[in-house]
Amino acid sequence: MAFGLGSAVVSELILVALIAVALFLIFKIGKFILKIIFGIVINSILGLIAIYALNYIFNIGIPIELATMLPTALFGLPAVGTMIILRLFGISI
Repeated sequence: MAFGLGSAVVSELILVALIAVALFLIFKIGKFILKIIFGIVINSILGLIAIYALNYIFNIGIPIELATMLPTALFGLPAVGTMIILRLFGISI
């Protein structure tokens, strides 16, 4: 009888350890994903603000339309930089 009781305790300890490891991994992966999503959202918001500010302050001439807002929302500041370079080379967007 004592052997069966000890084996139940060991199996419960193994189960608790597996659950702890699973929760730890889920937390780490979730934190990583949230960090990436937060970075993308901040970059997109900064890109949209940059387009409005550049058009208002420097009159760059980047049109506020779907063809410019979509890449800016997806890629953020790098898309704004690319659009400015295209405008400097005389390529209309």
